[in-house]
Amino acid sequence: MIRINLLPQKREVRRDSGQGWLVAVMLVTAVEVIGLVLYHQVKLGELNKQKAVNSELESQASQIESTVKNHEQVKKQLEGLRAREEAITKLQTARSGPTAVLLELARLLTEGRGPTVDPDRLAQLSKDNPLAVFNAGWDVRRLWINAFTEHDRVVKIDGYARDGEDVSELARRLNLSNYYYEVKLLPSVREVDAKTKVDLMKFQLQAKVRY
Repeated sequence: MIRINLLPQKREVRRDSGQGWLVAVMLVTAVEVIGLVLYHQVKLGELNKQKAVNSELESQASQIESTVKNHEQVKKQLEGLRAREEAITKLQTARSGPTAVLLELARLLTEGRGPTVDPDRLAQLSKDNPLAVFNAGWDVRRLWINAFTEHDRVVKIDGYARDGEDVSELARRLNLSNYYYEVKLLPSVREVDAKTKVDLMKFQLQAKVRY
């Protein structure tokens, strides 16, 4: 009768089974740890993105709040700028209209000034007809204006002068000006000033105007 002892083999099998179970547990644990780390990284990235979005929204909200807060101030500044623009436009329009004619007359009667005229035209006129050029050294205090009327772009100027040459000088300046043309000397009369007893010439000029 043959006997076979199988106990040692059974113990070896049990020992191998225990080691395999331990390895499996360690592998599962490692996978779970790796999974948790990856999950944490993903969530951390999402959190950082959300923080960036929140920061941008807060910045935009602050800008909007600042804009709304300064709305009245900005509105007042815009109204002020519009008012200035309208005033400048009106002034420019006036200078290109009837007011320009009066400003030119004031220029003609200002010491050291003269008519608004093209420099080339004035230079050529100096060569062709020197007597038609205005006298830059004329004493403007020798003539003054009493009345200036305008109708349908025809003006009439009334005033007094010390003598006829002063009236002629004003007429020359008007003829040279870009604003006046077809200047005519109307009949003048000599008068003696009641207060100063100075002999004066009462004159009238007529001209057409451009504006």
